[in-house]
Amino acid sequence: MTQTPLIDPFGRSISYLRLSVTDRCDFRCTYCMAEDMTFVPRNQLLSLEEMAFIANTFVSLGTRRIRVTGGEPLIRRDLPELLRNIKSSNIGSLDDLAITTNGSHLAQYAAELKQAGVNRINISLDSLNPARFKELTRIGNLEQVLKGIATAKEYDFDKIKLNTVALRGFNDGEIKDLVNYAIDNALDISFIEEMPLGATMAHDRKAAFLSSQEIMQQLSSQYHLSKSTNTTGGPSRYWNIENSNTKIGFISPHSNNFCSSCNRVRLTAEGRLLLCLGNEHSVDLRAVVRKYPFDAKALSDAIQQGLALKPEKHHFDLDEPPQIIRFMNATGG
Repeated sequence: MTQTPLIDPFGRSISYLRLSVTDRCDFRCTYCMAEDMTFVPRNQLLSLEEMAFIANTFVSLGTRRIRVTGGEPLIRRDLPELLRNIKSSNIGSLDDLAITTNGSHLAQYAAELKQAGVNRINISLDSLNPARFKELTRIGNLEQVLKGIATAKEYDFDKIKLNTVALRGFNDGEIKDLVNYAIDNALDISFIEEMPLGATMAHDRKAAFLSSQEIMQQLSSQYHLSKSTNTTGGPSRYWNIENSNTKIGFISPHSNNFCSSCNRVRLTAEGRLLLCLGNEHSVDLRAVVRKYPFDAKALSDAIQQGLALKPEKHHFDLDEPPQIIRFMNATGG
């Protein structure tokens, strides 16, 4: 099929799809979901075949990067089959097939991810203190995650990156420790300002807010940093560390809005095409693929029409209750 680039109403080229395969997770991170969650019934989720069809249709429309997310994607049964399908169906058209994971099952699946054609892995790591890690995740085991990271390093992925949600009064004293861990293990690391998705009772988001600038100031006292031209197609702005191959990224939805360069949309596990992280604009692609099974034209038309709903930017305000009631696990990475 001839590629017809996806252009939103503001002239931005949409070349990046984040594909959620499940809203379920074996952790209950306080910034991501409530402790007692109600998940989407399994019969309402897209099948792997439907996900592959949608992903492949996006590639035919000019998508060059796909990141598989969740919830925790590695708990979705037969995930490597989906990844192989996407990779093998788009040889020469897809630049990057990546996955975001909490790392808890990475020791088990790293080899299969490599064999399936995954290029890059992002691993959530918010603390190196076992007790603090358990407090944040409510369930997670730090040792298991670190083992997963060590295993993934054995398989020569193009890039492995850590993602850290920075929270004042929680892990703000570990910033340098996390960077040193990344340097020691030849990994990149991005620090993320918490996004106000869903209502959490675990902490006061305004009080816990830690800006990218504050983190940068902490790090500048120990490292010589220079701005990097590196980009992975996402919102991270990267800095080089002198005498190291590790790059430090900052994802700053509050303090340095990245919407002007937005190149991505998200597909939830039940088939909602979310046009913006911080808005509810969406299109029901599940309805389309079930009314017109594997009809590429019907799906392409729905995607093109839906893109007209993509807003110019999000509006996060820590002084107001969260405007987006869906949690991050339902948003899809």
